[in-house]
Amino acid sequence: MISVDYLVIGSGAAGLTFAVKVAEKFEDKRVCIITKADDDESNTKYAQGGVAVVLDAKEDSFQKHIQDTLIAGDGLCDPQIVKMVVKEGPKRLNDLIQWGANFDLDYNGNLDLGKEGGHSEYRIVHHKDITGREIETALLTRIHQLPNVSILSHHFAIDLITEHQLQIQSHENISCYGAYALNQKTGEIKTIKAAVTLLATGGIGKVYGHTTNPVIATGDGIAMAYRAKARIKDMEFVQFHPTALYEDKDGQSFLISEAVRGFGAYLRNKNGHRFMLDYDSRGELASRDIVSKSIDNELKKSGDSCVYLDCTHLQVEGFKKHFPTIYKKCTANHVNVEKDWIPVVPASHYLCGGIEVDKNGMTSIQNLFACGECSRTGLHGANRLASNSLLEALVYAHNSYKYLCSNTVQSVSISIPDWDDQGTHVNKEHIIIRHNIRQLQALMRDYVGIVRSNHRLIKAKEHLDLMYREVEELYRDSKVNTALCELRNMINIAHLIIGQSLERKENKGGYFNIDNNSASLEILEMNSS
Repeated sequence: MISVDYLVIGSGAAGLTFAVKVAEKFEDKRVCIITKADDDESNTKYAQGGVAVVLDAKEDSFQKHIQDTLIAGDGLCDPQIVKMVVKEGPKRLNDLIQWGANFDLDYNGNLDLGKEGGHSEYRIVHHKDITGREIETALLTRIHQLPNVSILSHHFAIDLITEHQLQIQSHENISCYGAYALNQKTGEIKTIKAAVTLLATGGIGKVYGHTTNPVIATGDGIAMAYRAKARIKDMEFVQFHPTALYEDKDGQSFLISEAVRGFGAYLRNKNGHRFMLDYDSRGELASRDIVSKSIDNELKKSGDSCVYLDCTHLQVEGFKKHFPTIYKKCTANHVNVEKDWIPVVPASHYLCGGIEVDKNGMTSIQNLFACGECSRTGLHGANRLASNSLLEALVYAHNSYKYLCSNTVQSVSISIPDWDDQGTHVNKEHIIIRHNIRQLQALMRDYVGIVRSNHRLIKAKEHLDLMYREVEELYRDSKVNTALCELRNMINIAHLIIGQSLERKENKGGYFNIDNNSASLEILEMNSS
């Protein structure tokens, strides 16, 4: 049994920011971070674009950023939350700079601001095309300087500890008392008791297979919270990034940052037609949902596997300076950006919904907070505005910290049982798990993708129910391992996405169901311009 004051599950920008702040403030409190891979492996690490922050008072304003966010969210953002997050942005960026994060400067020594789809002004603070990695490195450096923080890497959180594990049957308000975590190297399952638990477990991209997310993005935090009966909302709003590098393979896709289109790149079909202007007057800088649906429509019309990003008219030295990682990846794939078009295709990128939280990051379960992509704050609505995700993570990590500064949570005095796996056996049928993962990913791509229908959603639900029963039986009989737990979590996530998709009767932002509107996709998108 490990007993701590603060348990943070996840080691991206959200979890690390919270951990740094509480550890600095409460030097006598113990903070434990558990992460299922290396401590630097997270969705944050792969964020290329940057942090959307209003810094140019002459050209930009908070109101413009608020308006851009509301437009992208298609009427489903919480305006008060949007206002709060946008206005907090400059302060939270300053936190990162104080912790040692470096961002690109212009010739005058000021922050070099980029522009991305959906933004009306230049406001993206970035570090070349590896902003997330720079932020992650700065936060981890600070974490390792704090003596009251411990990191348990290669530990997989299996389930939250609530009254259910304590076998308390009659309870009106559910509380969280920590989590059970599997040491993936030894197989030992640890009981971690905590006064406060923060879920910062990132996204769900692996549910779709083709994703810009790392392989760890299996929706673990949302699935654990769902099983613990926390409120989960807006799971139908899965954002597909329009431009992942097309490589004709499964697994993590390399992201061609939206900032490349902000830099002036054009989207073309194989015939060279610059098609985005057919759909939206903003062309390549339309919001991600419109660009993704437009590409999806082009591919359905042509039967092609990809479209192309044309950078051949751009100044190549400027491209290399701004996007060195992208340039290097393209070169390795035998794409010369000076002469060749980059093959791209939409890929699962970001979840706008998740665990419902209030402005302090508090979930519907007592002493359980959630932050970052696994949370649903009301900022993104039906579609996230580019580079608002790191901003949200920083602001909400701070809000949860501030709340806990003025609202003391007592240490857990209740007795918690250790994990009980009596009667289970080591399962050696790994092929069953691998088969079900591939089957689930194909199901989600083919039936629950960018454009959905009620018929496909109902069929997906029927297939998923069969898979769920098989996997739950396997879980009951087997000693837990990471692959089995991830599969179980992904099935929970798929169930939430499908169920909440069927409940939505109106097309909004990133959600499009052909049965919700008789208009063709082409007409709908032409009207959005």
